Amino acid sequence: MQQLVEQLNAQIPLEGYLTVAAIMFAIGAWGALIRRNAVVVFMCVELMINAVNLTLVAFADFLPGAGGAGAGYTVLIIAIAAAEVAVGLAIVLAIFRTRRTVNIDEVDSLRG
Repeated sequence: MQQLVEQLNAQIPLEGYLTVAAIMFAIGAWGALIRRNAVVVFMCVELMINAVNLTLVAFADFLPGAGGAGAGYTVLIIAIAAAEVAVGLAIVLAIFRTRRTVNIDEVDSLRG
């Protein structure tokens, strides 16, 4: 298995991973800034978090002496992101029940 990982690393340089992560982050940022639906904004934020995870794992894999630190931090970030999505979707659901919309522009106050 380790030999396969080293062979793949020889084929794909670090710049390839960073380019894909930058494109993912840019798409997520664009979607979070342009879209007005709260659920789509959450998906775009998750895309940005996954781009950061890809960067973290790529650097941890290519830097000598990093060990499994990148994968460990990535698992921690994924767990935190899952909790963030659960709380965020609960808030969106509560807003939808009271206002009948998830459009960010129409939800401009915290009063019910």
